[in-house]
Amino acid sequence: MRDTASTGRGFDERGEAAGSPLLFGLRLWASVCLALYVTFWLQLDNGYWAGTSAALVCQPHLGASLRKGWYRMIGTVVGAVAIVVLTACFPQDRAAFLLSLALCGAASALVATLLRNFASYAAALAGYTVAIIASDQLGATGGPNGQAFMLAVTRASEICIGIVCAGIVLAGIDFGGAQRRLATGFAALSAEIAGRFTDTLALAGPELPETQDVRRELIRRIIALDPIIDEAIGESSELRDHSAALQTAVDGLFAALAGWRTVAMRLGRLPAGKARQEADAILRSVPSELRSVDEHDRSARWLAHPSRVRRSCEAAVGALSALPAGTPSLRLLADQTAGVLAGISPALDGLGLLVADPSRSLSRRRGPRLYVPDWLPPLVNAGRAFVTIGAVELFWILTAWPDGALAITWAAIAVTVFSPRADQAYTAATGFMVGTAVAALFAAIVGFAALPQVETFAGLSIVMGLYLVPAGALVAQPWQPVTSAAMAAIFVPLLSPANQMSYDTAQFYNTALAIVLGSGAAALSFRLLPPLSPGLRTRRLLALTLRDLRRLATGPVPQTADRWERLMYGRLSALPDDAGPSQRAELVAALSMGTEMVHLRRTGPTLDIGADVAVVLDAFAHGESAIATARLEQLDRRLASRPGAPPGTPFALRARASVLAIVEALAQRPSYFAGGGRA
Repeated sequence: MRDTASTGRGFDERGEAAGSPLLFGLRLWASVCLALYVTFWLQLDNGYWAGTSAALVCQPHLGASLRKGWYRMIGTVVGAVAIVVLTACFPQDRAAFLLSLALCGAASALVATLLRNFASYAAALAGYTVAIIASDQLGATGGPNGQAFMLAVTRASEICIGIVCAGIVLAGIDFGGAQRRLATGFAALSAEIAGRFTDTLALAGPELPETQDVRRELIRRIIALDPIIDEAIGESSELRDHSAALQTAVDGLFAALAGWRTVAMRLGRLPAGKARQEADAILRSVPSELRSVDEHDRSARWLAHPSRVRRSCEAAVGALSALPAGTPSLRLLADQTAGVLAGISPALDGLGLLVADPSRSLSRRRGPRLYVPDWLPPLVNAGRAFVTIGAVELFWILTAWPDGALAITWAAIAVTVFSPRADQAYTAATGFMVGTAVAALFAAIVGFAALPQVETFAGLSIVMGLYLVPAGALVAQPWQPVTSAAMAAIFVPLLSPANQMSYDTAQFYNTALAIVLGSGAAALSFRLLPPLSPGLRTRRLLALTLRDLRRLATGPVPQTADRWERLMYGRLSALPDDAGPSQRAELVAALSMGTEMVHLRRTGPTLDIGADVAVVLDAFAHGESAIATARLEQLDRRLASRPGAPPGTPFALRARASVLAIVEALAQRPSYFAGGGRA
């Protein structure tokens, strides 16, 4: 609760909170008016598409607006090219044209589900741009009229004008803050992981706390960095050039959590005295910057000097890798602690990039690679989009409704845009339909009661501002964001402002009805063909991970564990919020086990145990965890008594540490790793 002694400060906070949404409403209104003015000056036929694009691109944060505008341009161009090609392929065949239109919507929903953030929006936009231009060239019940190229050029131009106008307005009065928010997030997360991990080492023994719930919450916070990264990239061309470093930073935090889990599990299984002894040996190699001190102070120091902390981490990784270890347990703890610090290092690289640290060093660039966590949700979304668009097309043909083509457009818009939202899609689509209905009501009031009283563009702008400013302020509030966004954006195409205004009430109501019914058809589709439930998606992710882990155990030996790790980071990010702690722990355990399997398979030939490793992993691949555990213990004994070389050689100890990590993972999650048959 707010302290009653700071009443004056409280009024200031409330004023700032109210001022920011109101300022955003003014920015949205100015963007729409500028876009309309440019299209009126150019005498474009349907300038309201520019105003609609300006309203859609406007976001409460500058980076999000600029990033969304960039991807909206890409999606518009792709959609415009697609509809020209589609029309050229089926110039006189209405049935084939409409079928292809539904297939385009399905492909758009598929790709939008595979991608994330604004790239997903671009894929959805490409699909419904096809529908927008198609609706312009379709008659009441006819096929394409052959004007696709000019319509594509015109619509793409109008949409790009709206994007540019919104960017000019926003960039002129908003300097953005996503880069600073992202830097604060990286500093807080990496410092907290380091502090809590060293707490685990310091408290090793009978007082060792359970940290599984803590790691689960940290995973949520790491995933939440993804949209902020997109916003920050939108604000800075330098960050755009080094976007791979920011993704590597996120991957590093996941890797640090995986190493922390293995260390906590090992310490929890050791006798109290032994755990304390080995933890102390590790702690002596951990730099003081990472020790548990006041969390805010540590985060501030890391934010100020990320490169200095990174150098300390690198030195600690070297010391831990060279640490003399007489037992596989100590070797495992040292290597996993080094893995934690090695995971934090790229996060510090990303932090150095964000705060412009002159002594920063950027991680090795990695090309973008798409790892699909599960193909079924995208395919379900594609099927739903195809059925929905096809059903509205069939309804239009059977009823010969003059505005049926417009209903197809808005059904395509809603079903493609909201498909990636999974179990929230129905709620979002329903909110969109409600917002559309509210916008239709106010558009009717403004269009038939207010606009006939004004004759100038200034008057038009003032009348529109009476609605757009408060509607834009609602968009900047957390209350019903989809409904508010629909109220702001759909108002413009419903009002259809033009150089020569038309006040045809029958046409307005037909248009409004088409938009509302098209949106309603999309909402109904999410109810009749619902997305996969969170529980089913979680079970599938776990089953697919187990399948891939078994393939990793018996397939070709990979050069590194990099591909496996990046696949698992994607699955951790795709895990629904409703997933339980044990299910998240199973994914992290699979991540660690896969990494250890790759290491064991690569070192096997060097130690002349390749055949033994193959037998062990084959038993695991058949779901025989008990047999695999027994054979791993036999393998450990063989490594400990190898003739001609002491058991404490680094290669042997690291192999025994991998064996120990796999055995403990199998013991901790026996039902998961033994589940199912051979993949």
